[in-house]
Parts: sequence; structure tokens; C-alpha cells
Amino acid sequence: MNPRSLLAAGAALAFAFGTTGGATAKDKKKDESAAVKAARDFDKNPYPSTYKPYPGQPVLITGATVFDGKGGQVDQGAVLLKDGRIAAVAGAMADLDLPAGTLRIDGTGKFVTPGIIDVHSHLGDYPSPSVDAHEDGNEMTDPTTPNVWAEHSVWPQDPGFSRALANGGITALQVLPGSGNLMGGRGVTLKNVASRTVQGMKFPGAPYSLKMACGENPKRVYGGKGQMPSTRMGNFAVNRKTWIDAQAYRRKRDEGKLEDRDLAMETLAGVLDGDIKVHNHCYRADEMALVLDMAKEFGYKVTAFHHAVESYKIGDLLKAADVCSAVWADWWGFKMEAYDAIPENAGLLYKAGACVVIHSDDENGIQRLNQEAAKAQGDARRAGIVVPDAEVIRWLTLNAAKALGIDKDTGSLEAGKMGDVVLWNGNPLSTYSRPEKVWVDGALLFDSADPKRRPVSDFELGQPGEGDVK
Repeated sequence: MNPRSLLAAGAALAFAFGTTGGATAKDKKKDESAAVKAARDFDKNPYPSTYKPYPGQPVLITGATVFDGKGGQVDQGAVLLKDGRIAAVAGAMADLDLPAGTLRIDGTGKFVTPGIIDVHSHLGDYPSPSVDAHEDGNEMTDPTTPNVWAEHSVWPQDPGFSRALANGGITALQVLPGSGNLMGGRGVTLKNVASRTVQGMKFPGAPYSLKMACGENPKRVYGGKGQMPSTRMGNFAVNRKTWIDAQAYRRKRDEGKLEDRDLAMETLAGVLDGDIKVHNHCYRADEMALVLDMAKEFGYKVTAFHHAVESYKIGDLLKAADVCSAVWADWWGFKMEAYDAIPENAGLLYKAGACVVIHSDDENGIQRLNQEAAKAQGDARRAGIVVPDAEVIRWLTLNAAKALGIDKDTGSLEAGKMGDVVLWNGNPLSTYSRPEKVWVDGALLFDSADPKRRPVSDFELGQPGEGDVK
């Protein structure tokens, strides 16, 4: 055979092999099993939000001091709510286009802020009354339980929700699993509204979170059971093995080789995909630094360290990694890893340019986050760090919204954002100030002057003293 014929034969063979290979790939796609499809194409939102805003009316608040949540302050300002949204924030002399039927409120001597947001709550999962039958926040049967979801334990009738609204101006909150496990499960962000179902409270479009914990809690819980982890190095070993498994699961998913759904791995793959935010309970600075390295090793991002009493030691690292610290003002010394806490923590983080959030982790603390933030501000001032009032409000609003991935919708008083607003009877950073009115999506849900606008949980109806403390 001459060279030209050989070339032609080779080309024909190559064409034949090429077409055969292509047909096989197509056939493979056609023949994909139902199991493979189910493992890859499952519904990522099987319990969708059914939240619908309560009805409201246009409202204009005038003459108040306005903290916009992003560090700005408007004296003698005006805030207009319309169609459930922030319509305008302006100075006193602004010529605003008011809809018919606008309710005008004189805010002279009062203060307006965005709704307060708590990024670390267990309301609903550890509701009031605090009895064993209500303890549903810690699935302490395995050191890693990313398969459980906090929302499946939330009891919407928890009286703590309405107390947080009325006493703390809380309009949104994240409910997290507890910290007994290295991976405690998914957290959920809620609007603080009365609803018969948790889905009726779910913040529309808010991403899920994964609650992780390092340090004493997991090693104490599982060491006490005589199993791994019982040390901090055990904590990291179990975490790393779990992330290795998650990477392998994700790879098989992407290659179409999965044949079974795995609820735990679906959550971890969601973290690796960037769809689920990591909120990590962690006290010591050295452990936070190691967790940041572990996140780099496995390709995920830590959104916020919670409690984080030693964040002040690594403010530069946290700023560089764009990680928020959700902290208390002055909780200290209740266990060894909380021993080196200092009340200047938030102030030093602010000075370092890192993200500060004040959180509660407590059904009582959530009712006074404004006062906790003021304490942290005062401690910073005594250390020579001056944090303006408007910046402190950011710790409770926009920074919190950023940590939850809802800052495009709420957390600051900007036109187009949700009408989540609190009118305070004085400076919210004063211990003498309380919410006077609270709006969620433009609906007035609490009014201290109107007994009919003081929400009471269904559980409290008929109970002695119902409504007395609202």
C-alpha cells in the first residue's frame, strides 16, 4: 500500500474511533441511572421559605437621629417606609414624595436604626421554658453531624422570639445547632415574626450555614464517651478526615459517579461549592489561626468565628482573611478557653480594621444587644480607642447581615432594602433606651404605646402574667 493510501486508511480509522467514542459518551449520558441523577440533581431547598410580610402602610419618621447601619449618622433626619421597603433616608429639609395615607411620626429626641440582627441564637431549638423536653439543639451522637438542620428543631411558639422583638428590636436572627460537635449541622436565618411554622419565618433567599466548633466542647463530650476526639489534635484529625471525605464525595458528584444521596456530604459539598457559610465556634487565637489554615487546605471559607474571645490577638489575620468575629462584650472565665478574654476585644478588632459583630448566644442577652454593644464601646474608649456611635450600630446591623449573607436585603437604611426598622425612645447605646416601635418589612409589629401591638406567643396565652413583661 502506498503512503497516500496508508494515510487515508489511518484517517478513516481515526474517524471511526472518534464517532464510536462520541456515541458511547452520548449513550452514557442517556443511560445515566435514576440513582445517579437523584444524587446529583436533588432539590437543594426542600423546605422553602413561605414567609410573607405582614400588611403595613407608608410611614414617615421625621426629626430623629438616624444611624444608617453602615457607619453614617443623620441628625434631624427623615426615614420613609413604603411598600415594605426603605424608600428614602434624608435630612430634615428634604422634599420627599409621600404616598397617600402616609403615617407621620414625630421622632424628635428619638433615634432610628435598622432592625437589630443576632447572628448566634438558639431560640426555638432551646426555647423557654428551659426544660429537658425542649433541648433540641445538640445532636451529640457523633462528633460530626452536618446532616442535621437546626430548622427541624425550631419551635415557632418559643416566647423568646417575641421578647427579642419587643425588648431588643431584633428583626432577624440566625438559629444555630449547639457546640457539642465538631460539625453540629446547618443553621437557619429567620425573620423575627409570628408564624405557625418555621418555614413561615425563614428569611427568603438567605444562605444556609454550617455550624462548626473547636476547642473544649467536642473533646469533652466525646472524650467523656471514651471515643475520638478527646484532644485538640483529635478535633483537627476528625475534621480533616471528614473534609477529605467531602472532597471525594464532591469529586464523584461532579463526575456523575454518585449513586446514593448522603445528607451529611451534601451539606459539606455545599460548603466547598461556596453555597453554605461556615460559622465556627472558637475561643482561642491559636485555634482560629489553625482553622484558617485548615480552610485553605480544603478550599472553604470561614465566614465568622463565634465567641472568639481571643480574636484581639489576631486582628490582622482576621482582617486579611475577611472573617468576622461574633463576640460578647465581657463574658469571661467560665471555662479555661475563655480565661484570656478581655473586655477590649471588640475595640481592638475595630482598631485593626477587622469585622466586629456583637452576638448573644442567650435568650436574655438577645433582648439587650444594644446595651452589650455599648459596654464594648465603653471598654474600648477606656483603652483609648474611640468608636463612634454610628460605627457601634454597624456591629449589630450591617456587619451581622454581612456575616449571614443577607446584607443586600437588610442591615442598613438604604433605599430598596427591606423595611426592617427600630424607633428607639433614646440613644440605643444608653441603658435607659428601649425600642418604641419595630417594623419588619414595613409592618409595625411592636408598639410600646399600643397593647395590641405587643406580640405574645401562642404558648403564653392563658398563662399567668401573660403579656405583663412585654
